[in-house]
Amino acid sequence: MRFFDQQADARTRSRQLSWAFALAVTATAVGMNLALSLPWVIWNAFAPHYAAYPLGFMPINIGLTLLLILGGWWIESSNCRHGVRLAEKLGARRAQPGTRFAEQRLVNIVGEICIAAHMPAPAVMVLPRHEGINAFATGTTPLDWAVTVTDGALERLTRDELMGLIAHECSHLKEGDTALNMRLMGMVAGLEMVWDFGRSLIPEPEADDERRNEDWRWQLRTFQTPLAALGLVFGPIIMAVGWLGWLAGHILQAAVSREREYLADARAVQWTRQADGLGRTLRKILTQQQEAAAQRPLARPLLRLSRASHLFLVADDGQWPTPENPGRLGRFLATHPPLPERIRRIYGRPRSPLPLPLIDQRTGEPVIELPPHAW
Repeated sequence: MRFFDQQADARTRSRQLSWAFALAVTATAVGMNLALSLPWVIWNAFAPHYAAYPLGFMPINIGLTLLLILGGWWIESSNCRHGVRLAEKLGARRAQPGTRFAEQRLVNIVGEICIAAHMPAPAVMVLPRHEGINAFATGTTPLDWAVTVTDGALERLTRDELMGLIAHECSHLKEGDTALNMRLMGMVAGLEMVWDFGRSLIPEPEADDERRNEDWRWQLRTFQTPLAALGLVFGPIIMAVGWLGWLAGHILQAAVSREREYLADARAVQWTRQADGLGRTLRKILTQQQEAAAQRPLARPLLRLSRASHLFLVADDGQWPTPENPGRLGRFLATHPPLPERIRRIYGRPRSPLPLPLIDQRTGEPVIELPPHAW
C-alpha cells in the first residue's frame, strides 16, 4: 500500500469537497433570496401595476437563512462537542484495565499507537454488550479526545488487528476528522432547519377537524387571513430551497467522510507498518456483515444516534446497496466507503473474508471451540 500517496490524495479531495460544501451553503442563501423574489417577478410580469420589493428584502432573506444554518450548526455542535460525554451517550464506559485483561491490553495498545503517532493519549472507552467488531473516536480537542472499542472487537481481534483498529481511530483524532465532521454535520442540521422553518409557515387545520386538511374550501378560507396567505405562498418555496440545500450538503458531507476514512486507513498502515493489522480487521467485519445479512439475528443495535454513524470504523446503516436494498442514492449518502473497496486499497487486490474465532486474551491465539458432544 502506497500510504503516503493515498494520504495526499485524500487530503486534496477533502479540501475540494469542503470548499464545495461552503459553496452549497452560499448557494442556499442566494437561492432563498431568488426563490422568495419569484412572486414579485410573476406579479410584475402579468399585473398592470408594478410592485416594488420591500425595504431590505435581500439582506433580510440572506441574513435569516444564514441565521437558521448557523443556529442549527451551533445546536448540533454543542450536543456532540465533548468526546467523553458523547461516547457515554452512545453507551460507552471508561476502560477498567485492573479488572479485565482484555481492557488492560486495549489501554496498552492505545498508549503504543499514540507514541508512534506523536500525539496525546485519548481517554480509552469500552462499549459493553456489543458483539459487533467496531470502534469510534470522539472529541474536538486533545483534552477531550476519546477512543471507544466494542466488546466484540476485544473478543474477536488479535493484538495486531486491534492495533490496526486503534491506529485508524487515532488518525481521525490527529487529523482533526472528528472536529471537521462535527462542523459539517452541524451545517447539514442547519440546512434542515431551513426546511423546518418553511414547514412551520404553512397553516394547518384545527386538530378537531382533520378532514379540513383535504378540503380545498379550507385552503381558500385561509387566504382571508393575510399571514396565513403569506404562509401558503412562501412556506413551500422555503421548504423546496431548504430541501435542496440539505440534500446537497448531506451528499458533500458524506463524500468528505468517505475520503477521511481512506486517509485514516492509510495512516493506520503507516503507523503499524503492516497491512494485515487493519486489513484483517476489516475482513472479519466483512464476515460479520455477511452473516448478519443472512441471519438478521439483531436489529442494528450499535448506532444509538443516527447522526453519529460517521464516527464509527464501519457504519452499519444499510446505506450501501445490497440484494435487499439495491438503491442508488445510498451511494452518495453513505458516510463510509464499501468494505471490499477499503480492503482492496489496503492490500492492492481483493481479499476474501476471514472467520471469527474467539481470541484468548493472554496468548493472542484463537480459542478452539469444541462441539457439545465432545465433552
